[in-house]
Amino acid sequence: MKTIKHTHIGAYAIIINNNKIALIKKATGAYTGKYDLPGGGIEHTETPLQTLHRECKEEIDATVIKEKLLDVTSVNVTWNIKEDLEEDLHHIGILYEVKIKETKLKDTPDGIDSNGGLWIDIDKLSQENTSPLVWYSLKLLGYI
Repeated sequence: MKTIKHTHIGAYAIIINNNKIALIKKATGAYTGKYDLPGGGIEHTETPLQTLHRECKEEIDATVIKEKLLDVTSVNVTWNIKEDLEEDLHHIGILYEVKIKETKLKDTPDGIDSNGGLWIDIDKLSQENTSPLVWYSLKLLGYI
């Protein structure tokens, strides 16, 4: 099997309200089928904050009204892209605690990598059904 190495740097929103967290359901990539934080890759010339605002709008149709840098973390994940090709992903996440204007999230796919946003009870989450960034964020904030 061939392995490719890739580093991905992204900005991500941690949005918590009444013991629920705003997450997306991943449609593609290393975390397919898992819950993940709204956010994504930093585009050329974009700042992490610009990325955070753009990705929240694209993935969950939310307007960020307040953000606070929480942490920067990284994880390594190996996943099969196809039968004879795997990716060794070094995923660097810039994590922000975020307040949004809306209470209803866009629940339809964005056509890129999100199957839509939803509010999930934090006590319904586990390491098995979330991305490493979600799990790390919840631990960092003392929810688990």
